[in-house]
Amino acid sequence: MPLKNKGQTALEFIILIGVVIFFTTIFFAIINENLGQKNFEKRDIEIKLIASNVQDEINLALRSSDGYSRNFTIQEKIYSQDYQINITGDLVYLKTSDSKHAIALPVPKLVGDIKKGNNIIKKRDGIIYLNA
Repeated sequence: MPLKNKGQTALEFIILIGVVIFFTTIFFAIINENLGQKNFEKRDIEIKLIASNVQDEINLALRSSDGYSRNFTIQEKIYSQDYQINITGDLVYLKTSDSKHAIALPVPKLVGDIKKGNNIIKKRDGIIYLNA
C-alpha cells in the first residue's frame, strides 16, 4: 500500500507542475501581446507626429510672406527603427522600414524634398523651397 500512495503523489505532483507551467505560459503570452500592441501604438503615434510636424512646417511657410526661412529637424529613427520620408506630389509620405506603419498627409506644392536631420524651408516669390 505505501508504494501506491508514493506513486500517486508523484503523478499528482507532475500534473500540478504541468498545470502551473501551462497557466504561467498563458499569462506571459498575454503580457507579451499587450506590450507588443503598446509598442505598435507608440510607433504609430510617433509617425503621425513626425508627418504632422512636416505638414505644419510647410503650411506655415505657405501662410508666411516672401523671405520666410526656417530650419527644422526630423529625427533619424523612430524608437530605434529606420523609416523613409519623402514628398511625392502633394503628399508627405512616411513609412517604416518594416512597412507596418505608414501615413500620407496632404501638403501644398513645393520645390525640393524632405530629409532626415536638418531641413531648411524658404519662401521666395510665392514658391516654397525645401532643401533646394
